[in-house]
Amino acid sequence: MNRDFTLAKNCWDVMSLERIEMACDIAKQAELAAVVMQVGLAHLCLIKGDMTVIRAKIETSVPKKRPGSSAHAKGTEKFYENIVRSIRQHIDFKLVKCVLLASPGFVKDDFFKFMVEQAVRQDDKLILENKPKFVLCHSSSGHKHALDEVLNDPAIQSQVADTKAVEDVKCLERFFNMLHIDQDRAYYGYKHVLRANANMAIETLMITDALFRSQDIATRRKYVDLVESVRDNGGTVRLFSSLHVSGEKLGQVSGIAAILRFPMPEIDDEDQDEEESDSEEEDEKEDESGVGDLSVEALSM
Repeated sequence: MNRDFTLAKNCWDVMSLERIEMACDIAKQAELAAVVMQVGLAHLCLIKGDMTVIRAKIETSVPKKRPGSSAHAKGTEKFYENIVRSIRQHIDFKLVKCVLLASPGFVKDDFFKFMVEQAVRQDDKLILENKPKFVLCHSSSGHKHALDEVLNDPAIQSQVADTKAVEDVKCLERFFNMLHIDQDRAYYGYKHVLRANANMAIETLMITDALFRSQDIATRRKYVDLVESVRDNGGTVRLFSSLHVSGEKLGQVSGIAAILRFPMPEIDDEDQDEEESDSEEEDEKEDESGVGDLSVEALSM
């Protein structure tokens, strides 16, 4: 449309609002970030599809190396610190699946080593936990246009594709493995997941976007309420696309699953109790039906 418009609804749920916010802000939807750098200059970019947005330009004066002078080392350290600060400020690691670090020569390698060593000293969990997301590659400079050559490299394209998909796949693999080795901490299906959430037990909720496209408003509402409740209880929510392989696999087990913080074998026990209760009720109905038939036969005799 290329023009502003107003979208109105009687009631907005949190999932709908999040999708609109993501569609309007690249920072909320970019799964790929890149830092192209050279000595004293770096650009931090967020990438979504064919759109690239510069979120930060880092310029720091780095004196040339001189015998007996520490000015170059101090300038380089300050430059690297500024890049780390920008990474922490502009990259949402909950969304971004891969961060490209590109430079000519060994600038990227030296920076990555500095960043990791600093994170270890400062116990910076954000950087340490997301260390596997960083991919080092070559660029001709630290200017934005150098990013094109990086993204056109087939080897980098392969690494980026693998990294973007790996988190959802790993999460789902962990769930299925847990079903075999620690099944009291892994449940799927709305009823089981709801029971776990009632006990504030959910560590990670996995849910497909297909469940939010139901034609039934009440059905959509119950899944939205569950997502909000899990987040309020401190759990992590991972939304799987039904168009991706991992989303299809999750869809095969109802489209909703959870990894729990602690075992809850009572969830299965409750199911067994309900099944036994239902079975007893059916037996009673059959007995009553049989008695009725006998009385009719007796009367006819």
